[in-house]
Amino acid sequence: MNEQEILNTYKKQEDKICLAQVLDKIKLSQNKNITQNTNFLDMYQIALVKNFLKKIKYEQYKLWGGYEDAERKIFMAYPEEEKASNELLKVVRIVLPEEDKGKYTHRNYLGGIIKLGLKREMVGDILVDEQGADIIVINDFATILKEQLITLTRFANSKIEIVDIQNLRKPKIQKEEIKIIVASLRLDNIVSDLARTSRNKAVEIIKQERVFMNGQNEIKASKQVKINDIITIRGKGRFIIKEIAGTTRSGRPILTIEKYV
Repeated sequence: MNEQEILNTYKKQEDKICLAQVLDKIKLSQNKNITQNTNFLDMYQIALVKNFLKKIKYEQYKLWGGYEDAERKIFMAYPEEEKASNELLKVVRIVLPEEDKGKYTHRNYLGGIIKLGLKREMVGDILVDEQGADIIVINDFATILKEQLITLTRFANSKIEIVDIQNLRKPKIQKEEIKIIVASLRLDNIVSDLARTSRNKAVEIIKQERVFMNGQNEIKASKQVKINDIITIRGKGRFIIKEIAGTTRSGRPILTIEKYV
């Protein structure tokens, strides 16, 4: 099958639109001999794109979100004689005044951006600390976002500046250890405990393509989970399966989990 025929095998219209945009960037890169990029992709779209590129056997690309563990990334197609540039991204930095430090969460910053009517796909990860936030954006969007953020009352007294991606304030990854008891190492059992919901609801969450294992979308509820697997549940968080700490008297596994906080 050619690229278009492979594209047509995808059922969801939103998937086809996403992949068609990626295919357009590849064609433009090849025809104009320059790097081409998409807007930011979320975890589901990243897994979708990786699967598609593998099928069409295309390797001249990079997925980049500004730092190694970024959840949202842009797709870059680049000519064979050059590599994709990391300079396509900038950081819009918000430094809060003393009286507001530690006041806002990720939800507050994202809510402000949405309130402004700006498109979510123009914004990558939002890295929050006590001082404020670093918002990763595509170069061309940095000035627009900066000028718009200034108009929000919550940031009226903040310092807002554009900085190079190399100066990104990388997040300090914090984790907490928890233990869960599961009926088995099936994915639906583990998602049920991690999301604090019923097993039937966990199956629905998996079917809704909200669960990722090691960065890949997983829709098989019976998938067996292994030690060191990283499970991400959209809207619930990211978890690492650290060890089987033992079993209960009835033989149910006791798992040690590290939860990103």
